[in-house]
Amino acid sequence: MEDKVIQTYRESDVLDGELYKDACVIIDEARQFAYRAVNVALTLRNWKLGERITREHLDDDGRAEYGKRIIEQLSKSLTNKYGKGFDKISLHNYVRFYNMFPEIVDAVSQQSGKVDALSQQLLPWTLYRELIRVEDYEARKWYAQEALRETWSSRVLHRNIGSQYYYRLLQSQSKESVASEMKSLTAPLQDKLEFIKNPVIADFLGLSQNTDFTETELEESIITHIQKFIMEMGKGFAFVARQKHIRTDMGDFYIDLVFYNYILKCFFLMDLKTSQITHQDVGQMDMYVRMYDSLQRTEGDNPTIGLLLCSDTSEDMARYSVLHGNEQIFQAKYLTYLPTKEELVREIEMQKEIFRQQHEEA
Repeated sequence: MEDKVIQTYRESDVLDGELYKDACVIIDEARQFAYRAVNVALTLRNWKLGERITREHLDDDGRAEYGKRIIEQLSKSLTNKYGKGFDKISLHNYVRFYNMFPEIVDAVSQQSGKVDALSQQLLPWTLYRELIRVEDYEARKWYAQEALRETWSSRVLHRNIGSQYYYRLLQSQSKESVASEMKSLTAPLQDKLEFIKNPVIADFLGLSQNTDFTETELEESIITHIQKFIMEMGKGFAFVARQKHIRTDMGDFYIDLVFYNYILKCFFLMDLKTSQITHQDVGQMDMYVRMYDSLQRTEGDNPTIGLLLCSDTSEDMARYSVLHGNEQIFQAKYLTYLPTKEELVREIEMQKEIFRQQHEEA
């Protein structure tokens, strides 16, 4: 009996005490560090590839035909070994990146190995991919500085470049009104991207790496670890309901999970899938979002967002389904294990590409 009392006390002490809280802080900080490290690694990798390919060109006096041939061969070999991200267009972009941002070498040499310091000086690759479209050096430099200072997303930067924001500011006598208009128009683009983490690292759920668990088991595990799950999702989330019941003349519908984000001021509907996303899943979520906007959304709430959390996402679904150009429905992938840095790099790059496919013509 005494041993049982001692054991119960110790479990309670751990859950309520500083040890548990400190352990959670350590784990959360490690996850954030991993995401920052991945962004830095992707940017530096692409810059270094551009530098090496450029050096190969220079070694052969920069002959165009030779350069075209080696990029084709290199692209084929790298794609066979590493998969996506090394097609000919990407390699040309890396070369352009290196030539347009040679100063990155100074940041690397000064802060070598210091991920936090580098993450404050370097932008994510998705933003550099937008910046290399800007030929004007001064405009490109200004856009890069503003993107870093204002933490613009790639879609915000894309819109600002396309709308000639830099030049409009230069020519305007009322710079504040131009800046205010920009912030108003880009606010929805900025916010949604920041609050949809992809992939979702859910190793704390205690599920196996394969998908031999059911959607009900996945949902129950999330509910059991709801606090950790909300922290993994990001800032401003609050849990609202599980199996939210909506009654219509078509019948009864049940939404797996409902959250509210008090920063975005909107509901997040989440549908859980233990398989790759399908067009039926997308159609169902589209209906859920429309119904929730009509029946549950109140004055002051922004449009509802639907998130399909699946074991695997799909580029074709991003291109050809109602997801394409959609600002209210998104797909995201969950991982039931903590990936290595290399695995996380590949996953983030792949999910960003799928997101780009969904919005490339939007």
